[in-house]
Amino acid sequence: GLLLATIDCLAGDETVQASYDRMTAHELFLKFRLSERLVEDFLKPTLLVGLFKPPEELSALVVMELLYYYALAHQDSFDVRWIKKGTVSDSLIQPLAERLVKEEYGQLNVLGGCRVKEVSLEKKEDGKMHASKLTYFDTKSKQMETIEDIDGIIMAVGNQGMNSDIEDIDGIIMAVGNQGMNSIVTSSPDLAKFPVFSKAASLKGIDVISCRLWFDRKVSTRSPANVFSRFDSLRGAGGTFFMLDQFQEDDPALWGDDEPQGSVVACDFYNAGGLMSLSDEDLVKILTDELLPSAVTKFADAKLVDSWVGKYPGVVSWFSPGSFDKRPPLEGAGKDALPNIKCAGDWVRMGEREHGAKGLCQERAYVSGFEAANSLMKSTCEEKFEAHEVLPVREDEAQFKMG
Repeated sequence: GLLLATIDCLAGDETVQASYDRMTAHELFLKFRLSERLVEDFLKPTLLVGLFKPPEELSALVVMELLYYYALAHQDSFDVRWIKKGTVSDSLIQPLAERLVKEEYGQLNVLGGCRVKEVSLEKKEDGKMHASKLTYFDTKSKQMETIEDIDGIIMAVGNQGMNSDIEDIDGIIMAVGNQGMNSIVTSSPDLAKFPVFSKAASLKGIDVISCRLWFDRKVSTRSPANVFSRFDSLRGAGGTFFMLDQFQEDDPALWGDDEPQGSVVACDFYNAGGLMSLSDEDLVKILTDELLPSAVTKFADAKLVDSWVGKYPGVVSWFSPGSFDKRPPLEGAGKDALPNIKCAGDWVRMGEREHGAKGLCQERAYVSGFEAANSLMKSTCEEKFEAHEVLPVREDEAQFKMG
């Protein structure tokens, strides 16, 4: 029944999807009479680490998208991939940025460490509103500057949103999350006049805590990727722990280029509101004294050498029931109203460019960036251009096709 509901939902138009979006995942599971054990032992823990909320706080639409993408249609893809050396930032993003600033690859200007302050609009000769000016603050130079003759801007900002001026803008892609959107729209009266942006700015995010623990000895586990489930000390959060020394075996970088000593464990808490008020020391103690030894008994014999804790309030997209029509469309306010601002990210509605990568995932955010760039070029470029080809996900498996 759940498979058929997923097919009905994903094959339907936005009206059908909106009807599923108003339903909670908990109501969906009751409707199709899923057993309590299936929900409590599998689906709820999966959702807490996949969409970062329990079923009663999630849109049934996005839950079905998640189940489609990770399980129902691609069963052997339900796995973890970890970069072999270094981090995603220093191994993938930084080399890409260094490449793009070179003249032969576009000579882009990457403004790291900046906070978006305001996006200003003006009406052009075509009678449409256009983004004309962007104000930002450079946290490195502490200077206000004006940059002119910009071909395009990608705003990929985090919590604080971006003060300096960029004028003569051809286009903007707002690759921001809910906090970034809220910060920009709140300080941009021109943008706030468009309901599509003010509604997106009203959406809330999910608290996340990330911890890293270094131990004096190696601890063997059945799997390098693991989930915490149904522990009272989680206080309603979902939890995972990854054995980095198994993913990146004997990598000195895990120990600051010193000689590796033992296991290095990355632990994350999602829907972590009940844990955010705890001190870093208390969080580490919960992990080392309760959660890890309960999951793998050999952790009780390991001594903690060092630890790090990062708290991130409201940073992750929350696909709450009824949030579908508030999520920003890839086209922004639309090409007939505001043609030179597009949106990208895992939370955007992609419309006719909808892709097989679903839910809260980096693949969807990645694909939406290409599609937003293609759309921006189509809306603003007077010359012919070659759109970037976006590859589809692999073919659905037989059981999903039969349904």
